[in-house]
Amino acid sequence: MKRTVDLILAAMAGLFLLVPVLLVAVLVRLTSRGPVLYWSNRVGRNNTIFKMPKFRSMKIGTPAIATHMLSDPDHYLTPVGSFLRKTSLDELPQLWSIVKGDMSFVGPRPALFNQHDLISLRTQYGVHELVPGLTGWAQINGRDELPIPQKVELDAEYLRRRSFWFDVKIIFLTAIKVIRQDSITH
Repeated sequence: MKRTVDLILAAMAGLFLLVPVLLVAVLVRLTSRGPVLYWSNRVGRNNTIFKMPKFRSMKIGTPAIATHMLSDPDHYLTPVGSFLRKTSLDELPQLWSIVKGDMSFVGPRPALFNQHDLISLRTQYGVHELVPGLTGWAQINGRDELPIPQKVELDAEYLRRRSFWFDVKIIFLTAIKVIRQDSITH
């Protein structure tokens, strides 16, 4: 049922967001050199690697590490990168990953391929068995500000509590956070 809901929501969101997606693509293209999309190697269900698209908000040549680990993340942002990240518009291409089945609307955020500590802890708690999500329980409870053990605890809590109504709650709370730009960092 979750997969069916994901496909229906992705189709509806795709139609509703078609014009904003096109506008963001043009904006990225006009303000920096390089491709519009950045394809990031991410860890999916059962620790398999998949390519996750995002609108490119960082300059070409930025190290492939978590943004909070960069010494000066603002130095790497494109002219529209900060805006895309604050509004979460950089995440819109991930609808493609949902349609493909690599992601779901709700689940633990997919780890970067080189976040070995996060991957290991998620595997220990069985979280690696979940399809990663566009948003998740950890994202609405602190996002990147959380230390990895706390993030994994929240992911494990999602694993135990997952249900249709819990997903609805997480999507609703995510929408509120995005609208308020509350704790929106990447």
